[in-house]
Amino acid sequence: MTADGGVPAATRVDLLVANARQITTMDDAGNVYDNGWMAVNGGRVVALGGPQVPPPAADTIVDASGCLVTPGLINAHQHLYQNLTRSMAPDFGGSLTNWFWTYFSMWQHLDEEAVRTSTRVGLMELALSGCTTSADHLYIHRAPGWIDAQVHEARDIGLRFTAVRGSMTLDESDGGVCPAGMAEPHAYVMDESERLVRQWHQTEPNAMTQIALGPSTLMSSTLAVYRDTAALAADLGVRLHTHVADDPDEERFVRERYGKRPIEVLEELGWLGPATWLAHVVYPNEMERALLAERSVAVAHCPSAMVIDGGIPGGPAPVREMLDVGVTVAIGCDGATAADHQSLIWETKFAMMLARLRGGSVESMTAREALWLATRGGAAAIGRAGEIGQLAIGANADFVLWRMDGISHAGALRDPVVALLHGGPVTAWATYVGGRPVVDRGELVNVDVDAEVMRHTTSARRLQSHLSG
Repeated sequence: MTADGGVPAATRVDLLVANARQITTMDDAGNVYDNGWMAVNGGRVVALGGPQVPPPAADTIVDASGCLVTPGLINAHQHLYQNLTRSMAPDFGGSLTNWFWTYFSMWQHLDEEAVRTSTRVGLMELALSGCTTSADHLYIHRAPGWIDAQVHEARDIGLRFTAVRGSMTLDESDGGVCPAGMAEPHAYVMDESERLVRQWHQTEPNAMTQIALGPSTLMSSTLAVYRDTAALAADLGVRLHTHVADDPDEERFVRERYGKRPIEVLEELGWLGPATWLAHVVYPNEMERALLAERSVAVAHCPSAMVIDGGIPGGPAPVREMLDVGVTVAIGCDGATAADHQSLIWETKFAMMLARLRGGSVESMTAREALWLATRGGAAAIGRAGEIGQLAIGANADFVLWRMDGISHAGALRDPVVALLHGGPVTAWATYVGGRPVVDRGELVNVDVDAEVMRHTTSARRLQSHLSG
């Protein structure tokens, strides 16, 4: 880029995003370009500017008139298979343990087709919500090859994908919260984890597929598999992910079984380090928050999942308190059965609202802070800081166009980021990954939505027919 912000004449520009109402970069300097443009070449951002600098010529021009342009949102925690059983609202008594047993009666009938169609439909829904990268934690494996199938589906849809090879190894016969027929042998989990990393994990900055490792929860996984997974991840250079501190049931289970709080157990198992991001973390005490910050452990905050069954004792997760001591916080949609949707922009808005409810003021979380969690926070959590989550020179061209000139935002003339997160329901006008459109003019690109929903419904009906009770 030239000193005045332009593009050298010899530089070829594949794609130019022009005439944007605002480009909010979320870069380190907090740059914002009103009436802005962005140049993309080879899937990366090569220049940004405002009306004072003429934009370059380009092979393709995207007219962003009336649009807010933001980095693509990053979903830091998801269970895509659960969209097969969403919105059933069974009476499970508001207990996490009861919730598991209710849904296990259906999930134990998963097959590869169900995993494929749930992954595909879930990523489609995420793309429509402005998501360009998603981490999915699949911890049920009734047959080999399910994560391989997910990788193929994600590549076909066009989103970046971090597949977390989850597991359950502590079944009900040993006091765990896992049906005996769904628990996997320890050695098999280790072998499959290593295979998947070696086969699919990409390390280049523009990687489309990465693998992380993560037993589901201390309620359904042995300490041995936690310990060996941490060692294997360190050897292979991949990240760690698990659920922790998400429900009083978990704390009671862990205290009764191990005599410690869940985060204390993870510390003893070698899990608290910069390669780890943890899902939920609703109940950390002050010392645990400080410990997570000290060890550079990130948190995937899933706001809807906390309240969908009627609320969380003690109120929303202490997100502001974690941020204030230096914990990196990201946003996750969680499983569709827990949140009943896969809209990352909605989760971002809800995270902002719950933080304000807990803190009692707008300053408890501003709109731009919430957007930071969904972009920069997500990139850091999954180990991709600097590559995605911001619109900066050299970063991947993962971005979203949000129409701000319709009914939902009429009269919102000042800050479009505030309008985006304060305003009515919104979907992405366009979602680009590596400079390629996945959503264009509000529609998925090259996807027969009706056919995909029919396919998904077939699998969903089969699973839901097995609901116990």
